[in-house]
Parts: sequence; structure tokens; C-alpha cells
Amino acid sequence: MSGDADKLTRSVAGTERLGAALAPALLPGDVVGLSGDLGAGKTRFAAGLVGALSPGARVRSPSFTLVNEFAGRCPVFHIDLYRLDEPRAVEGLGLEELAARGVLVVEWAERLPAAWRADALLVAITPMAGDARAFSAAGSGVRGSELLAAWRGLPEAW
Repeated sequence: MSGDADKLTRSVAGTERLGAALAPALLPGDVVGLSGDLGAGKTRFAAGLVGALSPGARVRSPSFTLVNEFAGRCPVFHIDLYRLDEPRAVEGLGLEELAARGVLVVEWAERLPAAWRADALLVAITPMAGDARAFSAAGSGVRGSELLAAWRGLPEAW
């Protein structure tokens, strides 16, 4: 896994702007994996990213539906694996078909099978005081490394 790249947001809006800033680098088949405790800001980051690729989209935590699809220049599949602790359940979501059509933004990415994390951009979110959040990203494989390079090109603070 290529090294960490840190970012800081100071508000919910900053977290959404950071997600939106990453969106232009994404292509169908890309996987952005988000990890962090409940309330860390995963859904807000995803909302910014989705909104940049699918203007007007209303993103909510997909905890009960597991997968939400958003149409746009590049379709986005917002996936929440919080309730899935069995690898077979994750495999049953049809990730291959979804990735063939668009970008996968996955909350609780640590529950993704290793093969899916191998070429992803993995973003860990840590809450700080107030609405501030620290972000650490890593990527491996060809595409994961390319996405990490795009991440590193983003401003450090939002």
C-alpha cells in the first residue's frame, strides 16, 4: 500500500467539499473505501463526492438499503457495509456488475473482500474537536496508486 496522505476539514461543508474535489479523478470501476467510527463523516464525504458526479443528488446513509445508485456523468453506487459482517453477504451484492457501470463509494470499507481493497483508494476518517475531521488516504495497485496521487494533489485543509 502506498503511503498515507493527510487532509483536514474544519466543518461539515469542508468534508463535503473534499469529497467533491476528488470526484473529477474518478472513473467507472474505481472504488473509494471509507472507514471510521459511527459519526466520523463518511456519509458527508460521500455526499460531496456523489453531488459532484450527480448534481442535485440527496445522499443519506444507505444503512438500510445497502446500495443507493445515483445517475450522472459517471454513475455512483453508495454502499454501506455496516450491517454486513459476513464476507458472503458482501459478495452477494453484485459488486462486479456495479463496478462495470460506475464508481463504488463504500462505507465501512474494511468489510470489503481484500480483492476489492487491493486497487482502491482507502480513506480513513477521524473526528476531531467540533466538526473538524482528519483524513488519511492510502492506495495500492495501479489504479489505487493513481487515485492516491490525485488525492495528494488536493489542498491539505478545507
